[in-house]
Amino acid sequence: MMQRTQGLVIRVSDWSETSRLATIWTRDFGKLRVLAKGGRRLKSNFEIALDLLNWCSIVVIRKSPGAMDLLIEAQVLEGFPELRRQLPALYAGYYLAELLGEGTMDDDPHPNLLDEAVGALRDFGGAGERLGLRVASFELALLSELGYRPRLTHCVDCGRSIKPGEGLYYHPVAGGMICPGCRERRRGGMFLNGVVWHRLQELLANPTAWRSGPTESRAVRVVTESAITHWLGRRPRLSPYLSSWR
Repeated sequence: MMQRTQGLVIRVSDWSETSRLATIWTRDFGKLRVLAKGGRRLKSNFEIALDLLNWCSIVVIRKSPGAMDLLIEAQVLEGFPELRRQLPALYAGYYLAELLGEGTMDDDPHPNLLDEAVGALRDFGGAGERLGLRVASFELALLSELGYRPRLTHCVDCGRSIKPGEGLYYHPVAGGMICPGCRERRRGGMFLNGVVWHRLQELLANPTAWRSGPTESRAVRVVTESAITHWLGRRPRLSPYLSSWR
């Protein structure tokens, strides 16, 4: 059955001399792995639509479970040209694609997360010195949407309210803050300063909070990247390319 939807191209590879494979994160079906027959030809139904990080309108023929879907039409809706002009922003886009591709299940739609991803790609090119904060904002939105929202105001072990005057200790494996009474039982966490703790809460509560206030990009991204690494089960491959400005 033919289905029309919108999606973000997050991975592309060659399949044969004339065809390509693509992974597209779609609004209606979540992550789809599709075969684009003739996708490598100079003149095809896909033109430049299958470039990485393109936001497209697509038509697919859905196959039975376990079989690869067939892409029969793709048209570019938005190409995020600012990403192509700034290498840090482009790396941030590739990092976003890696998280969506490696950390989510097939056929599991999250339209709110897709909207957040598209919004992040629009912002990356103009974020400037706040690029790290914009990436952190997306990381927190992704973790929240998929059920891994960091707990910042209460101890993840005992539920006690976190008080900055007692020292702020974040533990990525536990999924949030640890109070002094529970700290001795946990190893491998990190101490935070009050500014970073408050910035993390602001980014969780307001998706536009990265635009104002102190940057603290480097310190904030140490926390969010540690949460992403635990969620993904490994450090993202693109992380080293982000380290210089995180």
